[in-house]
Amino acid sequence: MANQYDLNGKVALVTGGAQGIGRAIAERFVASGARVAVLDRDLKLASALAETLGGKSHTAAFVCDVVDEASVMAARDHVLETFGTIDILVANAGITGPNVKLWDYPLSAWEEVFAVNTRGVMLANKAVVPTMIARNYGRIVNIASVAGKEGNPNASAYSASKAAVIALTKSLGKELAGQNIAVNCVTPAAAKTAIFDQMTQEHIDYMLAKIPRARFVEVAEIASLVAFMCSAECSFTTGGVFDISGGRATY
Repeated sequence: MANQYDLNGKVALVTGGAQGIGRAIAERFVASGARVAVLDRDLKLASALAETLGGKSHTAAFVCDVVDEASVMAARDHVLETFGTIDILVANAGITGPNVKLWDYPLSAWEEVFAVNTRGVMLANKAVVPTMIARNYGRIVNIASVAGKEGNPNASAYSASKAAVIALTKSLGKELAGQNIAVNCVTPAAAKTAIFDQMTQEHIDYMLAKIPRARFVEVAEIASLVAFMCSAECSFTTGGVFDISGGRATY
């Protein structure tokens, strides 16, 4: 049985929440007593998850394109209208981009990866922080990657965009250190999700070979760590990087 973190009465907003890591986090939050706003470009998939997790009393789905500021702000407003507050943000939406050498990397693909992975995280943080400041409470977790620490070959845009998420988290954590708002990020090793469909088998094999535990991380394991990071118990650490890489990262 999973450890329980008390999220009763809290409202959580999860971007890219309809599947993969985001879905696992949404499920864990509901099991911990939170009400969850599932934001995703795929409203049909997000709505199906919301129904599975208990419908309007526990969850609600909202369409959101994280690269579009107007879409993010509108989704934020809809969440506030529905639930009245936002206590927790998990900025999870992300893509990998192509697995090619830097000198062959299409500029359009590079810009798309940074738009989703970095701009999308910034916009989500920007949207919710003022509401948290007004209440002097908040927990923010940005989903980065061990690739942001170490840099994966043939994934320069993904690695660089996730490194930017780590730095953004550290900066915002310092900016909000005087408030009861914790801003941290998690750097998981690869998990078997739909994001694997964007990678070559060679790249997947490379990532597995780098993990001392010799397996991919389970999405439920990531969700467990995030649940603690979003609880009131995580009251001192901010601007932190929580590693869940199976021994791959050494710092």
